[in-house]
Amino acid sequence: MQDAAEKPAITPETVAEHGLKPDEYQRLLKILGREPSLTELGIFSVMWSEHCSYKSSRVWLKTLPTSGPKVIQGPGENAGVVDLGDGDCAVFKMESHNHPSYIEPFQGAATGVGGIMRDVFTMGARPVANLNALRFGAPEHPKTRHLVDGVVAGIAHYGNCTGVPTIGGETNFDAGYNNNILVNAMCVGLAKSDKIFYSAAKGVGLPVVYVGSKTGRDGIHGATMASAEFDDKSDEKRPTVQVGDPFTEKLLIEACLELMATDMIIAIQDMGAAGLTSSTSEMADKGGVGIDLVLDHVPQREPGMTAYEMMLSESQERMLMILKPGREPDAEKIFTKWGLDFAVIGTTTDTGRMIVTHKGKVEADLPVPVLANSAPMYERPWFYPVPPAPVLPEWVPPPESLTKALTTLMASPALCSRRWIYQQYDHMVMGDTVGRPGGDAGVVRVHGTQKGIAATCDVTPRYVAADPEMGTKQAVVETWRNLCAVGADPIAITDNMNFANPERPEIMGQFVASVKGMGEACRVLDYPVVSGNVSLYNETNGIGIPPTPAIGGVGLVPDVSKLADIALKRDGDLLIVIGLERGWLGQSLYQHMAAGKFEGAPPPVDLADELKAGRLVRALIREGNVSAVHDCADGGLLVAIAEMALAGNMGADLYPYEGSLPAHAAWFGEDQGRYVLSVSPAKAEEVLERARLLALPARVVGKVGGDTLTLRGDEDPYPLDKLRALNEHWLPDYMSGH
Repeated sequence: MQDAAEKPAITPETVAEHGLKPDEYQRLLKILGREPSLTELGIFSVMWSEHCSYKSSRVWLKTLPTSGPKVIQGPGENAGVVDLGDGDCAVFKMESHNHPSYIEPFQGAATGVGGIMRDVFTMGARPVANLNALRFGAPEHPKTRHLVDGVVAGIAHYGNCTGVPTIGGETNFDAGYNNNILVNAMCVGLAKSDKIFYSAAKGVGLPVVYVGSKTGRDGIHGATMASAEFDDKSDEKRPTVQVGDPFTEKLLIEACLELMATDMIIAIQDMGAAGLTSSTSEMADKGGVGIDLVLDHVPQREPGMTAYEMMLSESQERMLMILKPGREPDAEKIFTKWGLDFAVIGTTTDTGRMIVTHKGKVEADLPVPVLANSAPMYERPWFYPVPPAPVLPEWVPPPESLTKALTTLMASPALCSRRWIYQQYDHMVMGDTVGRPGGDAGVVRVHGTQKGIAATCDVTPRYVAADPEMGTKQAVVETWRNLCAVGADPIAITDNMNFANPERPEIMGQFVASVKGMGEACRVLDYPVVSGNVSLYNETNGIGIPPTPAIGGVGLVPDVSKLADIALKRDGDLLIVIGLERGWLGQSLYQHMAAGKFEGAPPPVDLADELKAGRLVRALIREGNVSAVHDCADGGLLVAIAEMALAGNMGADLYPYEGSLPAHAAWFGEDQGRYVLSVSPAKAEEVLERARLLALPARVVGKVGGDTLTLRGDEDPYPLDKLRALNEHWLPDYMSGH
């Protein structure tokens, strides 16, 4: 340790600057039995941060279902792994980069993409698909346009430069995110089931090797910043945002995968949040060993870096690995060939301690198990949110015209085309994308086979805000439906739990209810949680974001030649909707348009019906009995049909609604568990009968053909090209300042 004369005093102000509360610092003093050095304080501050330790959420996350017949690796590693058969597996995870993206949108979003890709390829998987879930403030907010532009450009820059296709995502605008946007990045990789790499550093006397980019001062205290709420001085935190280099990341992917094809690696971990600190301590703890680090050997980008700075830096494109002794020269040749730094910076030991030296001085000497596992685990006070009462369909006024209501919705920020966003992403690079952005789920072929990996991400925050349990249940089943709608068997999910300050009981109650809803849906659907991320303290000046548990779903398409999409393509087909219709207008986009507010309970989810409908839809797709499929979501049935018509550039003649509901509730209600199918007249009766045998309501709602959308008995036929112009112009016009 440093001499007492040289050791800076740890003041209450210093402790507060490191994000530790006074009682947490007292806990630290008791654990160590002495005062920490400044470097040790920094190390504990990031390891005990909400971002790294999950101290407010762990107790609840443990209740989620995380295993299943296809789960190879659940939560606890860098990413989840599921079996795809034939020796193939999918590796995937979703993670947030919310605070950095608000402060510095381009780099914040770019490094979010880079970080999640490293989580995937550190497991031995080649990244094959990226997705993202973005939440921005109200369009009229003065920062929104700037944030959209920067975030989308950052995602595009990083994904395109690394040559990984972006195949899906979602974007919302809501005033609730005005001062705290959400950027959730998801990556899916492909690996061989017998070549998965883990992070446990098992063995003594093994070389600890640093590879990738040099360490700089960017990102210091990034994990701590991500665990704190914002205020009016948030822009001052710009230095805590990392700077990414996607070209270096591409080299790092190739070098790591080349090394992984050998037998040199014992353990590997990316340097993500908390950088060198978390990677070394977690690897040592999982392996049951100690670790000695000599920071003089760390490749440094800037002169005069201190031990504190090196241990806490979150510089990008860096990995830490434990190699077999004597293999260092062979490994170094690979990284030198790819133009990357390679340095032996330490050794595993039998001491059970992490000892950090710099310039001949011991800067930190800490017990590994304590460092990795001593973070407080809070059972914070909470109260369960009381769901609002349902809104009856007749309480929401009907429109002057159904067609006019449709065009208003399709031209709104909520439903306008996101083409301006996804056309900036390369979704065809690598040549295996078979399901592009703009549909229910993206699909990439497992290279050299007929199998496909389908992926999607979804949540409807207004539903969750109204009823966190039901709203999260809906988010899970929405991803389930998206996968079923392309013909994929849903396998597992990753989640990104974005909430405000958990120290407020009402916010903690939202979280508890959300986890309960997720768990119930995942158990019934046999759709386990294999990875995820929790992002708390998403608020500014005490105003929190809407609760936003984003769900990423992954499924297997057994044969990509039998893939479904949303585009109408066969003249004369009949449109059949399956699923229960209640005309649910509470929390619907139509309600907001007609009444100027969202109120009431969100639409309920029937998990048993979801299972039956999903299985039927997948069977019909694989039998070739449907030419297009789309699930009903935001905006209801009429919006789903309009989206199908626009996707295929083919119109539809829709029959008058003759049921017991008000017509506007039937067309715009956001009832769950429904799919629209385009079916040949010869097969229509069979499809209707198969649905009825499962006790699933089903009816014919119209016929495909022409170049207009016609609602009989409402207005004149509406030209598709006119509807397309309305749907596609809002976002580019907004971004150009018109």
